[in-house]
Amino acid sequence: QVQLVESGGGLVQAGGSLRLSCAASGRTFSTNVMGWFRQAPGKDREFVAAIKWSGSSTLYADSVKGRFTISRDNAKNIVYLQMNSLKPEDTAVYYCAASMGVGLTRWINGYEYWGQGTQVTVSS
Repeated sequence: QVQLVESGGGLVQAGGSLRLSCAASGRTFSTNVMGWFRQAPGKDREFVAAIKWSGSSTLYADSVKGRFTISRDNAKNIVYLQMNSLKPEDTAVYYCAASMGVGLTRWINGYEYWGQGTQVTVSS
């Protein structure tokens, strides 16, 4: 099993920044890809960004490209999501996820492990 714990959410004004962290523990060696998803009230969970534990490949949703940056610290088993130029439409619960698949994916069903989520609220 893999355990994922998100932190770093909060309330921020539009144009501000937040950095989310996802600490992974357990059988992390069984996972290859880490992703961030978000779910706004009344909406489906949607892909935000993904990164492999090895190499430099990343993948972003068009809605966050150029504003959000996903990164990782392999020594600490932590994945980060730096969010800049935040907009009210970024308000959502943000979830960290881990995939045992070999490639980056936006597909929600491609991720086997999920954290509990952290709330991000962007005020206008």
